[in-house]
Amino acid sequence: MPRLGESITEAAIITWFKNVGDTIEEDEMLLEVATDKVDSEVPSNVSGIVEEILFKANDVVKIGETIAIIQSNGEAVVSIVKKDSKPKNEKPSKEKQTKSANRPKVSPTQTTEKFSVSNSNTLFFSPLIISIAKELHISFEELARVPATGKEGRLRKSDVFQYIEDGRPYKFAQPVTQDPTAYRIPQLTFDKGKGKIIEMDRMRQMIADHMVYSKHTSPHVTAYVEADLTNMVNWRNANKKAFQDKYGERLTFTPLFVEAVAKAIKDFPNINASVDGKNIIVKEDINVGMATALPSGNLIVPVVKNADTKDLKTLAVNVNELVVKARENKLKADDIQGSTFTISNVGTFGSVMGTPIINQPEVAILALGIIKKRPEVIETENGDEIAIRSMMYLSLSFDHRVVDGFLGGSFVRRVADYFEQFDINRKI
Repeated sequence: MPRLGESITEAAIITWFKNVGDTIEEDEMLLEVATDKVDSEVPSNVSGIVEEILFKANDVVKIGETIAIIQSNGEAVVSIVKKDSKPKNEKPSKEKQTKSANRPKVSPTQTTEKFSVSNSNTLFFSPLIISIAKELHISFEELARVPATGKEGRLRKSDVFQYIEDGRPYKFAQPVTQDPTAYRIPQLTFDKGKGKIIEMDRMRQMIADHMVYSKHTSPHVTAYVEADLTNMVNWRNANKKAFQDKYGERLTFTPLFVEAVAKAIKDFPNINASVDGKNIIVKEDINVGMATALPSGNLIVPVVKNADTKDLKTLAVNVNELVVKARENKLKADDIQGSTFTISNVGTFGSVMGTPIINQPEVAILALGIIKKRPEVIETENGDEIAIRSMMYLSLSFDHRVVDGFLGGSFVRRVADYFEQFDINRKI
């Protein structure tokens, strides 16, 4: 098995283009293999007759393992050999050939997926297909229904992309279970009514898939607190003109929010995480995503990278640049990648509060409601008094698999504390 990439240690055989006894020319394609990165065709490095095939389709083979023997000029030559193997013109001993032929096969379930669906057929998916499916949140039950054009009914990468282009007609396919006590989603028929039909654009479809996947994956819990932003509001109103004159940047509330959230994440680093099976990955970088509306009405999440290391001026520059790019549809791939925690300012639309859906694979998302003046009871030197204060509701949705109520509640309370304790005498 040839080396197919720097980090690739094994590959699954998809199909052999030649059988035992077939003639093959040098550089003619001998077989097709799959890794979790790509499907590749492997050429023969000699001309001759295929004498022996040591692995069959669906077998997973370590890089460097002998997979075929080709008879060339009257001698058996190992076609694909380890880097430190003997020269190609040296005929392997019968003992070595027998050992190779009897080598225990690696179970295909180690890197490929094998499962049964309702028609009782057993299906195999290559690592590449599995990787694509995970990225696009396509279930195995849905994959099982995708029309396959590969040899022996094997699903190819082009089949998956064609299926996506066709609108994923089996998107909501449900696994069939024989357990009579298991819950089944009822197959109900609804009267959807009549009206103007608007086809979802591709981004809206992706958002819909992402939201459904998030709710299906993470058990959402939401914690609420309210915060008094009077000091922050007054400071910003007093300094926004001077800030723009000094730095040439608008001073919105967003960089102030990002700054406080980054400080709270440093206090509670386990909120800055993702889940990988039974492992929790606590991220070293604090990259704050900002849910932002596009001109089309769709949402996107540009990312302020390493927010905890930047001063207010730099945060304002980053935030303003990302917002402008979003409005002009000029965001690049790097601008929307790498988020470790997301905030959604639902107050921008006049919402008092929200229950946001977690931006996978993160474990929490913070919604910030509208800043609204309200009469509040405050403690003063003269006792309790009623005053007009600028108040906001904060709501944190978190993944209850790994974030418990103590962590979630403590974190959102800490963010509110940073809002309330804003230094009214802060210099720009």
